[in-house]
Amino acid sequence: MSKAAVVYWSGTGNTQAMAELVAAGVTEAGAEVAVMTSAEFHAAMMDEYDAIAFGCPSMGAEQLEEEEFEPMFEECRSKLSGKKIALFGSYGWGDGEWMRSWEEQCAADGAVLVCDFVICCEAPDDATAAACAAMGKALVS
Repeated sequence: MSKAAVVYWSGTGNTQAMAELVAAGVTEAGAEVAVMTSAEFHAAMMDEYDAIAFGCPSMGAEQLEEEEFEPMFEECRSKLSGKKIALFGSYGWGDGEWMRSWEEQCAADGAVLVCDFVICCEAPDDATAAACAAMGKALVS
């Protein structure tokens, strides 16, 4: 059985809601899933999972959350090569630049992006919920 992790940081609950939707997609696909905040996850755990979805909202000038999520993710970067991953997050302003930059960085690190990233403005709507569930399924297919 495939084993996936959904690792996220959320300030308002919107990215957490997306994480839960991604996890539901993993479960629907018949795989095991662990949902953790970025404070609970560390690079040494990367090898325990077949695939990982990382979620972080846009912060400041369209960047990852700097206090908790970004330091955790920076530690994980050395283990991205060949790893199946997916990226998601919410935003309240901007146009998604933070996510495009993050995806480019992951691809340059050799990550295997299983699907396009999923972003939404504020809380996830029905279309975003469906995209998150599809992401979860893609992680373990």
